Amino acid sequence: MENKIKIAVVNFKTVWGNKEKNLKSICEYCQKAGEQKTNLIVFPETALTGYDNDKEHQKSEKMHLKLAETIPGKSTEIVSEYAKKYGMYVVFGMAEKSDDKIYNSAAIIYPDGKCTSYRKLHLPFDEKEWAETGEKPELIDSEFGKIGITICYDTYCFPELIRYYRAKGARLILNVTACPDVPCTMGAAKLTLPAYAYTNYVFIASANLCGKEIRSNFTGGSCIIGPDKSKGGYFVYAGKMFGDKDSEKDDLIIGEIDLSLADKYTDIPIFSGDWNPVLYKKLYSEFE
Repeated sequence: MENKIKIAVVNFKTVWGNKEKNLKSICEYCQKAGEQKTNLIVFPETALTGYDNDKEHQKSEKMHLKLAETIPGKSTEIVSEYAKKYGMYVVFGMAEKSDDKIYNSAAIIYPDGKCTSYRKLHLPFDEKEWAETGEKPELIDSEFGKIGITICYDTYCFPELIRYYRAKGARLILNVTACPDVPCTMGAAKLTLPAYAYTNYVFIASANLCGKEIRSNFTGGSCIIGPDKSKGGYFVYAGKMFGDKDSEKDDLIIGEIDLSLADKYTDIPIFSGDWNPVLYKKLYSEFE
């Protein structure tokens, strides 16, 4: 299993409702990352279409439903050509169509062109007006080990999912997010990413939208964070955290990390004896 991985995260500015322009930008970033021999590139939530819900339309007429695609589908097939050309993993957010349902999904494209998806498990606010809830976590099996996928609200408000991925052996989590400049989301994002990176001894590569859509103003802050060598905190290996100076500019951010640090730099045996899923299952059964 390889430990050194070169990751790109994108502060991505969408043209709301314009799938063609957004796809063109995705491909351009893939080319730039590939030319720099990047192993993995991560784009934000709903990068293909834009995020904001068009509240004035009924469900059948909403933008996300009209622009949704299957995975694999037309857009993923185009992006997969870049994944194959440069031998890299590509993950980007989009509205996924499956039978008669629409999901807020992350398309996952492997270096050989294989394509799968992760469907967001937790839908906040008005996302429920256009998307269905996903049903299972998704792990990428790679030469760098297992890699977990979360989308925004999944990450900031449901630590169970991060812990699940880490317990399954993932040393890297990809946070595909659309975090706007409002206190509840910004506050959660600023607090949880460092906390999860430290308490789970895991790297998190987070890619956020930036700029203005219909109503939302997105803050960027795409970064790669993980445990530090002091065993006492976290470190930002690339990019800038939410709210930092110049964190809102659209940009391709590339960093190289050593995933072995996720196992080396801790003295707390959380996953080698102290973690107790049998007990937690019993406690959670009270809510069934």
